[in-house]
Amino acid sequence: MSNLKIKRIKAVDIELKERLVAINRVTKVTKGGRTFSFSAIVVVGNENGIVGFGLGKARDATAAMSKGTDDAKKNLIRVPVIKGTIPHLQEGRYSGSLVFMKPAAPGTGVIAGGAMRAVLESVGVKDVLAKSKGSSIPHSVVKATINALAQLRDPYTVAQVRGISLDKVFNG
Repeated sequence: MSNLKIKRIKAVDIELKERLVAINRVTKVTKGGRTFSFSAIVVVGNENGIVGFGLGKARDATAAMSKGTDDAKKNLIRVPVIKGTIPHLQEGRYSGSLVFMKPAAPGTGVIAGGAMRAVLESVGVKDVLAKSKGSSIPHSVVKATINALAQLRDPYTVAQVRGISLDKVFNG
C-alpha cells in the first residue's frame, strides 16, 4: 500500500455493517505485574462497493472493537463490483501476505478463507475465487486484500484512461 494512491471516501450518510476479523490479547509486563489489553481488527462495509478496515487497541475488548470501527470508518475505499464479482484477476501484497482473487461465475459463492472472506463479504462480492498465500496473520491478510481491491478498475475507467470506446475494451 505504500506506493499505491488510494482515494479515500467519507462515511457520511452510508449505512455500514461492521465485522470483527480478529481480536488479540496482548500482555505488557511491568514492575507491578502483567497488564492485559486487547487489539482488534474490524472491517466495515456497505455490501455495495465500499469497504474499510481499522485497528483498535484498548484495555477491554468492547472498547478495542469500537475504536477499530471508528478507525475503519476513516479508511473507506470504493471498489468496482460488477454483477456480484470483481472485474478482473488481481493480486495484492502486504508484508509477508500475498492474496490472489479471480472473478467467478454467478452461484459460485465466496471461496476465501477467514480474514479475506470478511473483507470480500463486506464489500459486497457474492462470487469470487480467492487464495491467501504466505503469512496468515489476519492484519497482513486484511491489508493485502484491501490493497488488491484498491487496484481493481472497472471497464468504464479502463476505456476512459485508454481513450477508446467501451466495446474495444471487451473485444480489443
